[in-house]
Amino acid sequence: MALGPGKRIDRRRLTHVDRTGRPRMVDVSEKPVTARRAVAEAEVAMAQETLSLIIDGGAAKGDVLTVAELAGVMGAKRTAELIPLCHPIPLSDLVVEVRPDRARSLLAIRATAATVAQTGVEMEALTGAAVAALTVYDMIKGVDRGAEIRALRVTEKSGGRSGEWHRPAPDAAEVERPRPPRGVRGPRRAG
Repeated sequence: MALGPGKRIDRRRLTHVDRTGRPRMVDVSEKPVTARRAVAEAEVAMAQETLSLIIDGGAAKGDVLTVAELAGVMGAKRTAELIPLCHPIPLSDLVVEVRPDRARSLLAIRATAATVAQTGVEMEALTGAAVAALTVYDMIKGVDRGAEIRALRVTEKSGGRSGEWHRPAPDAAEVERPRPPRGVRGPRRAG
């Protein structure tokens, strides 16, 4: 992310790197246990025909929306196994929603994670959204190799020392991103 003219970078240290540059897990033992919540989003853009196929329940691998939501929940529960320096934390709530957006020809994914712990759940929310998006791609790649996973991001968080945070609304130029042209469909592959 580029900084505008006259802006300085805040000289904070990366928390997962010690003073010698070696990776380390952050010590959270002195942090208070608080209620924490995070929301992450992702999008899977696809051809309008593919989106219609999903909505109509005609995908060869089954119910894309339900399978993606379940996969997102399962993935988020395993975040600490996938991200090496992420703390294993008990999740008190986790919801993954996958909703069709016909106007933008995509599936919008939203993962909400909550806990009462000494560290936040941003990584669990991000993992839930990412795994749901990857599952959608896996289930539609046979009919739409040009499908694109994009815009994986945390949109809000609460709890802990830093309190509430909400991603600022995007400007109009960001909302209407041009879609890359579709390539020629590749050969079919079993599975």
